[in-house]
Amino acid sequence: MPNVFESDPEVIAVLHNLHALILRKKGVKEIDGSGDGTGYSLTIKTHYASAAQKLKEKIKDASTQTKERKKTLFIYSFALMDIKTRMYVGFGTSFKSEKKAYLFAITMAKETGIKINSLRLDRYFSGQSTAEFLAGNFKDIKIFLIPKSNATIKNSWSWKRMLFRFVNGTTEYLEEYFQRNQSESGIAEDKKRTGWRLGQKRPDRIDTANMLTHVWHNLYWLG
Repeated sequence: MPNVFESDPEVIAVLHNLHALILRKKGVKEIDGSGDGTGYSLTIKTHYASAAQKLKEKIKDASTQTKERKKTLFIYSFALMDIKTRMYVGFGTSFKSEKKAYLFAITMAKETGIKINSLRLDRYFSGQSTAEFLAGNFKDIKIFLIPKSNATIKNSWSWKRMLFRFVNGTTEYLEEYFQRNQSESGIAEDKKRTGWRLGQKRPDRIDTANMLTHVWHNLYWLG
């Protein structure tokens, strides 16, 4: 489940149960998945993409106070999608990083009890540690990442098996990997439906609003 919510725990419990019931109704028991992250602005004046770009361009010795103030202008969101049904099986929110939101999404996906046969993630997660982490959480999972130019064959067997498939069947591997665009189009669809801004100020209510966005996505695809 996502972050620990400070208020309205009954509402969060209902939403979490609704999420599980929707997946059960759709018959989602095991998936070939993809994952992607995005951000939602917390103010009308600040757009996530432009704010994120400004943060990247800031010089390294910029004050911590300035960085923290700018980071609170938007939140990170991450969702794991079943490619076949386009249903989200896990999602998370973070004020700190996309990786934190990703970890919350992984935790939620595990709680559903749904088997993840394969998973595709963007280049932000293209490290040996990602392959090792996923293999440790999901048995027999096939991982599709784009290795970085300095990648080595060291580390876990899950990473080595992934590199073997990448090198010996590159075309087929990339065809599988680029099914990740389902996640990208899902995010675009969500923002078109509910907007790019979360109209909340309290952290717990921001989490709730983001959760509602993902539950609404699943309700839309239930039919």
